[in-house]
Amino acid sequence: MALTNKIDFAVIISVKRANPNGDPLNGNRPRQTYDGFGEISDVCLKRKIRNRLQDMGECIFVQSDDNRAEGDEFRSLNDRFQAADLKDVRAEAPAKWFDVRAFGQVFAFKKKGGGKKKNDEESTEENADAVSVGIRGPVSIQSAFSVESIAPDSLQITKSVNLETEKDPDKKAADTMGMKHRVDSAIYECYGAMNTQLANKTGFSDADAEQIKEALRTLFVNDVSSARPEGSMEVLKVIWWQHNCPSGQYSSAVVHRSLKVKPDGTYDLDVLDGLKPNELDGQ
Repeated sequence: MALTNKIDFAVIISVKRANPNGDPLNGNRPRQTYDGFGEISDVCLKRKIRNRLQDMGECIFVQSDDNRAEGDEFRSLNDRFQAADLKDVRAEAPAKWFDVRAFGQVFAFKKKGGGKKKNDEESTEENADAVSVGIRGPVSIQSAFSVESIAPDSLQITKSVNLETEKDPDKKAADTMGMKHRVDSAIYECYGAMNTQLANKTGFSDADAEQIKEALRTLFVNDVSSARPEGSMEVLKVIWWQHNCPSGQYSSAVVHRSLKVKPDGTYDLDVLDGLKPNELDGQ
């Protein structure tokens, strides 16, 4: 059974001496808006959610190449799609892969044995579906932004060994010098929602919503790296609004505005008549 009622959610994130999301177009410095506020992109957040769902035993289509599921030998999305050999992509892909069911996916791949042109008299829609199928997912999540503007720190670092052999082994090459960037301390907030109309189309259920909730609550478990040392990223709270009807008692904009996050990570919640939020501790 598909998602019963609309859901809104918010996540409050603490960052301490970490690079929450590097910007490749800016020397991997922490992402910032033009106004100086820190940003964690929605793509980055979805990657972390997918990783957590995979850790929880869910089947994921868009897997990270360095974190593929055990027994998954596919190095590209096309290979994974072709191996599934789906007869009806719109129906079977969401049923097989959790992230397709939740976030949607564009399958711009030719089917096995594809390449034959259809007759002009045949439907152009059928012709398009043969190579490109777009599935809209019910779960949407916004980028996370810092409550206050940030001032990233930059550190010059040196490596203990040359990457390549030099004529003089005792001489340090230029590649032994590098930079690391971090946010000393900041609070980020992000918002999302789950749509029942789209859930009916992909089969996204109440049980699936609970899995997303747990993934958000434990977002940074097994997410350690040099840029994000263990303990430097933490979910402080997940705020979960379960509406009492499929279309929702209030718009997502109204619900999200009811939460006011403070720079120290505490927050105030305005009371919305008939809609009580569930406040969950994170990890």
